[in-house]
Amino acid sequence: MFLAWRELTFARGRFALMGSVVALIGVLMVLLSGLSVGLVNDGVSGLKNLPVTAFAFEEDVDHSAAFARSVVDVSAVDEWAKVDGVDDAAAFGNALVNTRTDKGVDLDLALFGADPDAWFVPQAVTGTDVTGPGEVVLAGDVKDAGVAVGDVVVIDQLGTELTVVGFLEGQHTFGHVDVGYVDLPTWQEVHSGVRPGEDVPDRVYEQITAVALRGDADLAAGDAAVGTTSMTLSESFGASPGYTAETATLQLIQVFLYAISALVVGAFFLVVTIQRRQELAVLRAMGASSRYLLRDSLAQSAILLVTSTAIGVGIGLLLGSALSATEMPFALEAAPVAGASVLLVLLGMIGAAVAVVRITRVDPLIALGGNR
Repeated sequence: MFLAWRELTFARGRFALMGSVVALIGVLMVLLSGLSVGLVNDGVSGLKNLPVTAFAFEEDVDHSAAFARSVVDVSAVDEWAKVDGVDDAAAFGNALVNTRTDKGVDLDLALFGADPDAWFVPQAVTGTDVTGPGEVVLAGDVKDAGVAVGDVVVIDQLGTELTVVGFLEGQHTFGHVDVGYVDLPTWQEVHSGVRPGEDVPDRVYEQITAVALRGDADLAAGDAAVGTTSMTLSESFGASPGYTAETATLQLIQVFLYAISALVVGAFFLVVTIQRRQELAVLRAMGASSRYLLRDSLAQSAILLVTSTAIGVGIGLLLGSALSATEMPFALEAAPVAGASVLLVLLGMIGAAVAVVRITRVDPLIALGGNR
């Protein structure tokens, strides 16, 4: 540690420059982590908040668009309720609609249809829960748009009017639009395009999007018995519009960022170690082992990486706090930030170790010019 610490204090400018690069990478990783979590929450928080184990969709439905394309007969609810391991089964409907309130506020909503007393329906924290037709409970974030209890939401093209009776707590979104809960018959009419006053065919009330399940059932066996295609709750996230493309893109960016950080740190320490070649050769000639030199260099790398990463993460958290207050889909969580920080240090240490090993294996006589 003596040599490593002495060099850090002696060549402050050189290591400050490298530390700045690592800190900037740390800032970028925190921001990417927050953006990833924010986009996930903005896309599927309405599903994540449900106490649902799995959804049973239409048989052979496209997994990437199951919520939009699935149509299941309501009788599947009773059939799934009889499957071993299923504790609860309930009808679930999903539809994206454009609406406008009677105060002129435009709202894009993801209407979730369910029986008002269904076990997975969250309770309103403001106002009351849905009790019957023509009522809707909205995500709490909608209040920021100027919507209040008692306002009337009119669905475009249909003219169906829904009275806002309550708001949920926190963020409830699906496909980057806010969620609104209505009773199942109302959802079935909206989903089928029935206008107010029109005769409603009986088949309208026989269709739902999926069966919401809770329990530890064998989904494959249940699908075979009922004739559906089931996905766990986490698997169903991929059926949210844009979810897979967004998460895959951000994950690819993060992978490249980690690779770049390892290469940058490795290249820096390779240059530094080459410049220390004669000093290392003197130590080798005095009897220092390759393990000692490697340990000394890695300690130097660890001090630089941990300090710079901590500074970068701190700056990133400050910037992230400011971004969280905007309309940008950004959310900071401790686990992703901590994981990214550890990975940055680990990859940097690997890059530094690869750079140092080559030099520590050089013959000391050659390094000192003894071959001349």
